[in-house]
Amino acid sequence: MNKIPLVIQREYLSRVKNKRFILTTILTPLLIVGFIAGATFLSIQGKGSHKIAVVDGNGFFKDNLKGSKDIAFEFPQGVDTTNYVAKGYSDILLIPKFNGNEKTHYILRSKKSIGMTTQDKIEEKINAAIEDKSLQDQGISRARLDSIHKGSQFAELKAEQQDGDSVKESNQGLAYGIGFASGMLIYITMFIYGAMVMRGVMEEKTNRIAEVIVSSVKPFQLMMGKIVGIGAVGLTQFFMWILLIFALTTAAQAFVPHDVMEQVKTLQQHGGAMPGGGMMQASESAQKIYDVKHTFATANWPLIIGCFIFYFIGGYLFYAALFAAVGSMVNEDPQDAQSLMLPITMPIIFSFIIMTNAVQDPNTPIAVWASIIPFSSPMVMMARIAYGVPDTVTYVQLITSMLSLVAGFLFTTWLSGKIYRTGILMYGKKATWKTMLKWAFAKS
Repeated sequence: MNKIPLVIQREYLSRVKNKRFILTTILTPLLIVGFIAGATFLSIQGKGSHKIAVVDGNGFFKDNLKGSKDIAFEFPQGVDTTNYVAKGYSDILLIPKFNGNEKTHYILRSKKSIGMTTQDKIEEKINAAIEDKSLQDQGISRARLDSIHKGSQFAELKAEQQDGDSVKESNQGLAYGIGFASGMLIYITMFIYGAMVMRGVMEEKTNRIAEVIVSSVKPFQLMMGKIVGIGAVGLTQFFMWILLIFALTTAAQAFVPHDVMEQVKTLQQHGGAMPGGGMMQASESAQKIYDVKHTFATANWPLIIGCFIFYFIGGYLFYAALFAAVGSMVNEDPQDAQSLMLPITMPIIFSFIIMTNAVQDPNTPIAVWASIIPFSSPMVMMARIAYGVPDTVTYVQLITSMLSLVAGFLFTTWLSGKIYRTGILMYGKKATWKTMLKWAFAKS
């Protein structure tokens, strides 16, 4: 009798009922939002302030060198490199006399080393001051130039894709975000849940529980049950995250004023224009909400979600079988697992690197081929699918990628099954890839 459903049930329920699973499922989205908000706050508030004394050998920097919130320039008398700290300054900037456009070295002396970002910002402000002086010599004021620049920034590019006689709106920013987020999620889950499968197998083997289990369940059925059961835990967590995000988004809309939401509905009904006057009649808040909703509406969500589920499951099954095989080989020494994991983790890391390039240019030859090869297709294909099917990813490429991933999973499952069958009951023998390959291709 097939015992795989029983193993799946045991693996799934033992993890879903765990308090740690419930806490991580609820807290992870909140922690991510908190981490982003905290990092943003620290990047803004955590900058050190610099009070810089300037020694100007040219005479025009005092009127042109502009400070900022964290950098203040002052031009005191009687301050030099020997006493600037005693006078209350953190740094001293020495600007030598220069003629023409020759490259000139300015010296910023400090008691403490300054960051590269701060150094670049100071250099940028010095060059801006020189530029302002050059504009003044030509009879052009900075205010006038800024006014011209600001007044000319009215062009807004709207990208469209043409398919035969039909034309549809395209949004590259949304495609980049969806592709990168999808690839990143698959990358993380393949590591987390693949390692979870490996640790589960290792624990059962080292505790000798596997000897009891395999007396009533075939080793291959045990391996498949663990892989599918833990994969179902991952899917459950994803669906709960989606529901949580949807609930938070719905709850957030309750805090939006009623008149703003009415304006958003009017904009949606009239294709982004208010009756009798265009977008300017709508409030700024209503325009922003409409823009976000309209942007998200340009994506083919049924296709993206369906493909994400397929490539998440396919990629997980492809690599989880290999992780299970490694777990069955390891005895008590965890260092053996680390050395055996390297050939499995390297393709995942290389796939992530290719994915980061594919989300920027999805039509390069390496992106196309990597989206078809099963070792990298789960991440890379999701990066390309976000740009459109069949516009960017043809149906032939998509079907070939899916079939190759299924074939790859069947192959790794068959290969790992033969290793698992022998390794799960093997003790005292040091694990090596040579031994694993010998077991994998040995005649049954």
